[in-house]
Amino acid sequence: MTGSNEYKLNQGPEDSISAVKFSPSAAQFLLVSSWDCTVRLFDVGGNTMRMKYQHTAPVLDCAFYDPAHSWSGGLDAQLKTHDLNTDQDTIVGTHDAPIRCVEYCPEVNVMVTGSWDRSVRLWDPRTPCNAGTFTQPEKVYTLSVAGDRLIVGTAGRRVLVWDLRNMGYVQQRRESSLKYQTRCIRAFPNKQGYVLSSIEGRVAVEYLDPSQEVQKKNVHNTFATGGSDGFVNIWDPFNKKRLCQFHRYPTSIASLAFNNDGTMLAIAASYMQEKGDISHPEDAIFIRQVTDAETKPKSPLN
Repeated sequence: MTGSNEYKLNQGPEDSISAVKFSPSAAQFLLVSSWDCTVRLFDVGGNTMRMKYQHTAPVLDCAFYDPAHSWSGGLDAQLKTHDLNTDQDTIVGTHDAPIRCVEYCPEVNVMVTGSWDRSVRLWDPRTPCNAGTFTQPEKVYTLSVAGDRLIVGTAGRRVLVWDLRNMGYVQQRRESSLKYQTRCIRAFPNKQGYVLSSIEGRVAVEYLDPSQEVQKKNVHNTFATGGSDGFVNIWDPFNKKRLCQFHRYPTSIASLAFNNDGTMLAIAASYMQEKGDISHPEDAIFIRQVTDAETKPKSPLN
């Protein structure tokens, strides 16, 4: 099924995959969190699992703080940091309900968590300790960092934009432009906007700055989507065109991540219980080498 430009990772999780995240500085290291209560570190270049560590319940998200430290949270409501060199755990703190999202903001040097307890919490990774709790209108389903701004997607199709340097008030309150529940929000690398997806498979491109002039200048912020149909698509958001579609994967696409230079895409093919507890293909992570032909927007004809 896999071609010369793609391979399956060995020693993958034994249950549904919740997130795949590449190291921001080392192209070959990948974190994987799973419903099997583990977080795994892979060296994708050597196709080896370097280590894994445990939570007491399924893990819903993970993130790198730096090349040597991961952070993770899930249904046990505990936020852990793990030293990937010494294989040592630290429980940094807790939420009052499961932790759904874990992200790092390098501009402000803060870890951000979002929870079903209707809060976003900031954490100082140096101490490490809690640096503030901020109430959200509903359960947090997704969040993404865009420079020093934080975009939060909650139940009720709400979207909130916060300034991580001044969390005293909400910068923008929005409603999703899509009809159904928000599934995922991801900021563009140019920090000018974000992609929002919903549970019925639609995707919207939204801008943080309403000025049209700024948005058109950055033409390489392509993004990937995957869904329950098992397909991965690459999109040009500014021209609203699909650039390519990969072959069909064995089951639903649960998570996707590009590495830091955009040359590799991690694809988690993992059944997400959409049709209940039925027989399904085994969960797997595929690493695909991607080319400019697949991910670079086509130049408009003058």
